[in-house]
Formats: sequence, structure tokens, C-alpha cells
Amino acid sequence: MSLRLRVRSPSGKPYVLSSATSPLGSPRIAIRYAKRLAAALACAALASGCSPSGPPWQLTNVTGHLPDLKFSLTDDDGKPVDASAFKGETTLVYFGYTHCPDVCPETMARLMQVLAKLGDNEAQHVRILFISVDPARDTPQALHAYVDAFDAKHARGLTGTDRQIESLARRYRVAYQMEKRDPNGNYEVTHSSAVYIFDAQGRARLLATSSDTPDAIAHDLRRVIDTTTS
Repeated sequence: MSLRLRVRSPSGKPYVLSSATSPLGSPRIAIRYAKRLAAALACAALASGCSPSGPPWQLTNVTGHLPDLKFSLTDDDGKPVDASAFKGETTLVYFGYTHCPDVCPETMARLMQVLAKLGDNEAQHVRILFISVDPARDTPQALHAYVDAFDAKHARGLTGTDRQIESLARRYRVAYQMEKRDPNGNYEVTHSSAVYIFDAQGRARLLATSSDTPDAIAHDLRRVIDTTTS
């Protein structure tokens, strides 16, 4: 099952995403987009005849339906970083921006609850990557201050050029668009709100949406950590 969508990135360049409906408009629509993406991927898994081993996942199982973790960006210390830096860790990837008024801080706060539920022993294997969809404003310094306000130990902020962000968003079917500037030149960026979970080998395993509770996310993260972290 594949739906197609044409959107524009902050640079103004259009690109097409699969398995999506329009992400444009309110934060509620961005959340709805993430849920529909999860539903589309779940349907794809059923259509392919995949039968997961063990008990069912509480989150959306995307194993085999999204590519491995791969990127080359700039971290919140201003240094180049790629996905290999996080090999051996369970990685939670979220696309957002530091000026986001609602969905981003709510999602980050929920992930902090997840880490608390895991406890120090299991949380030490988890990294949260906050990837900016607003590279024009999200400098490494701004990202550093933002993620440190939540969790300096487990969270990293990443940014890049417009082209790098567009390419990575396309890879994981993330939709985002800069909205119209207000009279003061301020603007918001509408974006999808899913959290992508990759195992210690960098394989895409699960997708969490706003309807997934911290308990459910922590439950499935434990399974991923236990089965893929040496």
C-alpha cells in the first residue's frame, strides 16, 4: 500500500513522500500523519506475509520496511557525525525543531518518561537523536541548549544542510514544511511526529506515535535492548 504526497522543504524544493497523507496545517494533522504512516507500514508488513516471532509488539513493527540508520550530519558540538557513532546503542530518532511550540517539547518530555521507566541500567543503552527540520535557525549551539534542557546524557541534537535534511527525511518518509512567516518574520515548521526506533545494529525496528504511552514504548524498548545489545 503506497500513498504519495508532494510537499516542499524549507528551501522551497518539492519532493514526494510515500505512505502518507498531507502533513500540512495544524500539529493535530502532523500527529495524524504519523499515525497514518504507522498504519501504512503495519499494513505493508501484513501484506508481505511477515509473521513476527515472540509476543506481539505494542508499537508498530517496521522491521524490514524502513532502511537502516544512515546519515552524515553535524552534531550539537558543531562536529561531523554519522550513524556509525551510535552503533551498539538503541537509537530513538525524532525530527523536530527548537522553536516548536507544542509537539516537539511534548514528545521529548514523553521520551524522558520512557528513560525513567527503563532505569539507569537499561537507559544507558539508549540514545535520542533530535534531528532538526529547521537548519536555518537550529545552529549547533541552539540544539545543544535545547537537548541539554531535557537530558544532556542521552540526547543529541543534529543538524545539516537543507539537502542533507531533505535526503534523510525522504529516506524515512518524514514530511515537513515551513509555514508562512508572520509580520515579525517568525515562522513554524509543520512536521510529522513519529519516533523511529533502531536497534544496536542500526536496523529500523519500531515506530512510536503520540498514541503510544511511555509504558508501551519502554516495554518494547526493553525487548529491543535485550535482544540486540551485547
